[in-house]
Amino acid sequence: MSEMMVPSHGGEGEQRETPPVLTRSYFLRPTLTVARDLIGKFLVRHNGGELLAGKIVEVEAYVGTSDRACHASKGRTARTEVMFGPPGVAYVYLIYGMYHCLNVVTEREGFPAAVLIRAVEVEGRLIDGPGRLCRLFKIDRSLNRWDLTLRQSLWFEDRGVFVSGRDIDQLPRIGVEYAGEWARKPWRFRLRTK
Repeated sequence: MSEMMVPSHGGEGEQRETPPVLTRSYFLRPTLTVARDLIGKFLVRHNGGELLAGKIVEVEAYVGTSDRACHASKGRTARTEVMFGPPGVAYVYLIYGMYHCLNVVTEREGFPAAVLIRAVEVEGRLIDGPGRLCRLFKIDRSLNRWDLTLRQSLWFEDRGVFVSGRDIDQLPRIGVEYAGEWARKPWRFRLRTK
């Protein structure tokens, strides 16, 4: 795919390269690796002429049917079918009947795994919590199964922000106490605040 060029806000006629979209092969990797590497990448939403981008600062990984905190631990269902599909696709679901959550499917087809996007920074403002994030970005179940690798409506970009492993905290996941020992897995990654 050729690089798209968009006018910059600089001098007349000056152009800059559009940041690359994260590809399917990016998500076709071990889920914990993808989760850690998503810190510092950008979630981008194009909706009705409005473009919104947020730097990802917190995610959680969910890995396979043995992970008791993973929705797929109960097997393949109408709800979890998307997790068994190709990587780089959105898994959007509703919690408490009112809050949407955005996940991106990872690893190979047939192995259910995904990364939940928990928090982003938008123009220096922290949008903390997957429900708040989805509300701001206008993400709902109409985007379930959306291909996030196409730069259409919703996608991820690499804007060249370097994040050192020392700047990322690994913490237990939130809201999955029912999963017992699996809830204590340090599979939540959060950018350390300065």
